[in-house]
Amino acid sequence: MLIYVPPHPLLKHWLAVARNAASPSALFRSAMAEIGKILLYELSRDWLETYEAQVQGPLAVANVEVVDPTKPISIVPILRAGLTLVEKAHEVLPTTKTYHLGYARDEKTLEATKYLDKLPKAGFSKEDKVLISDPMLATGGTIVRAVRDVLDKGADVKNVRVMCCVAAPPALTKLSETFPGLVVYAAMIDENITEEGFILPGLGDAGDRAFGTTDD
Repeated sequence: MLIYVPPHPLLKHWLAVARNAASPSALFRSAMAEIGKILLYELSRDWLETYEAQVQGPLAVANVEVVDPTKPISIVPILRAGLTLVEKAHEVLPTTKTYHLGYARDEKTLEATKYLDKLPKAGFSKEDKVLISDPMLATGGTIVRAVRDVLDKGADVKNVRVMCCVAAPPALTKLSETFPGLVVYAAMIDENITEEGFILPGLGDAGDRAFGTTDD
């Protein structure tokens, strides 16, 4: 498995904003969207299919290279927090399709139970490129379930990429052992997780912070 942590100063800046417990919900969500935007640029660099064409410029015909609009990226955010990282996907990627997966994690067993599956009924083809978005890869239970669900729908692991804000060693180890051909993009790899399954230093509960549902 390949893990990329792009050394971009803006990525570090927005991660600092997201880590700050004093950042209000709107600012946290904005920071996550900016992090996702930068990661989208990085992960699509060698992933998008293009073709050569010609366009009529102001002075002459120009030879150009454009992204193939007939081959959209299938985006699969894991609800709720996964939505924040792909909020600006339409600003980066010329053509996309968005599907959704929802999982609830048992606070005692840390096991993930699926409550929503909006993957395509017809499934994916082996050539389809699928991007799974989940801000926090902690124990690895949820993301492993998500990748497996996407593969069970016909996708090829070589064409699946995972985008996250912060990842922890337990999740990365589990992903590597389960899906050797997977590619993961992260803004940061943190040190460890708590017994309750939260990443240290992490971001806290990204879903609650993004949508203003944190308990007082």
